[in-house]
Amino acid sequence: MRYVSINSVPYGSTGAVMRQVTEERRAAGDECWMMWGRGRAAENEHEFNFGSKAGFYLDVLQTRVDGRAGFHSHHATKLLLEKLSGIEPDVVHLHNVHGYYVNVEMLFGWLAAHENVQVRWTLHDCWAFTGHCAHFQYVGCDGWVNGTCGEGCPQLGVYPKTLSKRSCAWNYAHKKAAFTQLPADRMTLVTPSRWLKDLVERSFLAKYPVEVRHNIVDTGVFKPTPSDFRERYGIGGRYMVLGVASPWTEGKGLGVFYELSRLLDTNRFAIVLVGLSKKQIAQLPAGIIGLERIDSPQELAAIYTAADVLVNPSIEETFGMTVAEAKACDTKSLVMQGSACAEICFDGAIVEFGDTKRIASAIEELCHAH
Repeated sequence: MRYVSINSVPYGSTGAVMRQVTEERRAAGDECWMMWGRGRAAENEHEFNFGSKAGFYLDVLQTRVDGRAGFHSHHATKLLLEKLSGIEPDVVHLHNVHGYYVNVEMLFGWLAAHENVQVRWTLHDCWAFTGHCAHFQYVGCDGWVNGTCGEGCPQLGVYPKTLSKRSCAWNYAHKKAAFTQLPADRMTLVTPSRWLKDLVERSFLAKYPVEVRHNIVDTGVFKPTPSDFRERYGIGGRYMVLGVASPWTEGKGLGVFYELSRLLDTNRFAIVLVGLSKKQIAQLPAGIIGLERIDSPQELAAIYTAADVLVNPSIEETFGMTVAEAKACDTKSLVMQGSACAEICFDGAIVEFGDTKRIASAIEELCHAH
């Protein structure tokens, strides 16, 4: 069987899932290819980077102006479709189809026209069924349910950023037309949580079968990893409260940590945030240690191990990889009720979103029990 996986990038959490799926299919005897539009060059004949930096920047610029994310990158998509036609795959496994690298109308038109191709589509966020955003829980938007996306979108300034106030309704209609043209017996959706599955089944993608497949952590890397992290950053014997995200936004809960820095005794607790921008680090209040994004999983495992508790205050998590990684390093987590993280937080704490005082008291409880 010829099996092709497509994602925006070959790295990061979505790239790791793509590589894992590819390795599994290859072990089962399939001939596999991985394709992406941004990132490193291909390293062998079964990899294909069909994008370019110039194409990426042009797509970003066009999207900022017209808001039509996913409907540019014509040249890159033409190269992708030519490659697919040459391979004649039996299965095309899609991952993120947003990220300024592919034209979804062209891609799904090709998939619809090739009736012998089965499609699997792993949804890593909610972008596929909204008029603009990848997450909507923080702002409480429900326009994606019935297509009431209009000029009042509260998130035009977040990814994928745009100046266009009229793009949401257009995007919603064109995504729906593109993504629902395959018959239900030719496409299966895969979600990393029951939480995301429930949302999909309320969207215009509801006619497709949905499988839940939790993301898998590489326990060969994410495991208890002793280090001198606490000594290097002057944490000493204080309890270490960790937050990990990239990028950090209000939707990810950055403001929660600002409040925690005022509620927790700095003589007993040290807050460490990983994945901040240089600008965010410069603006941190006293009591928070800020680090930029860490690309080394081994170094990240050491930080998880050094922590007493990981706090993930976001309600916009479709799985919660940081929670799973921390657990693999024997570190408990505190997550929000209503987030997919609650599905995998077995020995930590689940707190109502927005109740920062309860979050602070739960941190104390978890640390004392550590």
